[in-house]
Amino acid sequence: MRRSTRGLWCATRARKRNCYSTASSDPTDPPNAHTPLDSEGRVQNLHKLRSAAWFSGSSRDAFLHRSWMKNQGFPADVFHDRPVIGICNTFSELTPCNAHFRKIAEHVKRGVWEAGGFPLEFPVMSLGETLLRPTAMIYRNLASMDVEESIRANPIDGVVLLTGCDKTTPSLVMGAASVNLPTIVVPGGPMLNGKFRGRELGSGTSLWGLSEEVRAGKITLADFMDAESCMSRSAGHCMVMGTASTMASMVESLGMTLPGGAAIPAVDSRRNVLAHLSGRRIVDMVKNNVRIKDIMTRKAFENAIRVNGAIGGSTNAVIHLLAMAGRLGVDLKIQDWDDFGRDVPCLLNLQPSGQFLMEDFYYAGGVPVVVKELIRGNLLHKDVTTVNGKTWEENTKDAQCWNDEVIYKIEKPFKERGGIVVVRGNLAPNGAVVKPSAASEHLMKHKGRAVVFTSIEDARRRTDDPNLDIDENCVIVLQNCGPKGYPGMAEVGNLPIPKKLLQKGIRDMVRISDARMSGTAYGTTVLHVSPEAAAGGTLALVKNGDMIELDVDGRKLELLVSEEELQKRRQAWKPPEPVVKRGYTDLYIKHVMQAHTGADLDFLVGGSGDYVPREN
Repeated sequence: MRRSTRGLWCATRARKRNCYSTASSDPTDPPNAHTPLDSEGRVQNLHKLRSAAWFSGSSRDAFLHRSWMKNQGFPADVFHDRPVIGICNTFSELTPCNAHFRKIAEHVKRGVWEAGGFPLEFPVMSLGETLLRPTAMIYRNLASMDVEESIRANPIDGVVLLTGCDKTTPSLVMGAASVNLPTIVVPGGPMLNGKFRGRELGSGTSLWGLSEEVRAGKITLADFMDAESCMSRSAGHCMVMGTASTMASMVESLGMTLPGGAAIPAVDSRRNVLAHLSGRRIVDMVKNNVRIKDIMTRKAFENAIRVNGAIGGSTNAVIHLLAMAGRLGVDLKIQDWDDFGRDVPCLLNLQPSGQFLMEDFYYAGGVPVVVKELIRGNLLHKDVTTVNGKTWEENTKDAQCWNDEVIYKIEKPFKERGGIVVVRGNLAPNGAVVKPSAASEHLMKHKGRAVVFTSIEDARRRTDDPNLDIDENCVIVLQNCGPKGYPGMAEVGNLPIPKKLLQKGIRDMVRISDARMSGTAYGTTVLHVSPEAAAGGTLALVKNGDMIELDVDGRKLELLVSEEELQKRRQAWKPPEPVVKRGYTDLYIKHVMQAHTGADLDFLVGGSGDYVPREN
């Protein structure tokens, strides 16, 4: 009698609070070993807290789970009727972009506690592009595995993803997507603008320019070194529209971040407010059972593609969004980037495509202003719901632009060409990408003689050789830098211009590779050629002196060599030896897919849902 009375009281209390039930009306029942799922991989009982499978009841296992957690000083009542919110933290002092995340996590916790949740922080692999070798990209999929398994294996009902340096954003979203719990993203924010001798410095973008000025003899090495401390002068990630800022803008445009969250500088107090409010919101999302699949729909991805064009976003967004969509079962193809991005003008005057930096973007109004302009131009699905429960039309109705030199109107854009272009031909049967907003207009249609480098080491060794047979009309080709070949598809596609051409005043040339390019970089670069050279793609068959034709408007990339000759070269071609033959790198090389699909590992595509694993 006593037990049934208590069960009735708990049920009545839960209804009054519009809250949650535990694993069973009988608190002495042990948790189930497996929780049934619906067709979307969700726990079938929408009012059941997943964490109750660990903490509910008086069984020996529940005793053990609660007892060990209590050694941190948690009172007994936090284990009952409170959703456990995991805070997925990519803090690392080896990832300078994310080194301030401990403070952000504390602000998330405040919001979670206020809303009646139980916040628990956990670490995952942190990916800093600035230090990791051979490239952070090779570890994106590994980190996503860490995230997925950490979420599923623990008593977590909802998760807050703390993202910053560019690969942390897709890796965390990919991992969380494969579990499909209620999820919200809190980006870490960009650095303050760099300042150097009266000029603004942008992360990476200014580095490439200063480096070329040194090589051309325009500035001294001492001047170059003085700029080092001036470029990175606060916590945060790159403050240009590089990949970190792009991916922060992508998760906001996908609806996974509270509106306005992408551009707030890392050291601005409003970044902490965003974290606090996100902590509150995730508790409501658990209560209302709002999952990633409810937010990141096909329409949301189409919106993100168009926002990427409007902000002059990084080409890396292509490969990351394709991989994210693959985890969710959203049918997104590389061609969609061209189909939905080709008519989108660039509205944002931001480096590397323009003049200003992310701090200026925030003060001008941020992503919501860009979204509002796209809605005015009928280029966005305005009815798509975001994590705050509102549509984009509702979120942006009061958005205002405070600086029209930074964010332009849709009627008179900053640049007519904004979206990513997908080119195809015998050199890239599965496609390759070009970013027109960061390229030179006179090179959008070009035919030139190939100068081939077989590796990045070959390029670095010979680029400045005065005897290199090259002129400004040539096409620079880089092979064996794709997902399998590098391995990891490093950001080496923006090859430097040979010194002897720099000294003639040449600042851009057509460059083609199976590599990626930093979002901070610029130039007429054809990237992500698929299939890659190491997989036997046509790129591997290009020889010095071959003629190559690029026609961006015509979406064409052709190696002007007869099919008969190419067939002879294919028969003579031998795949390169893998650089590593054990461990994760060996696993990666064997299972990584090509760039046009998102370069995920073949066995990670899709998801396994939020099932509760059997007891330990």
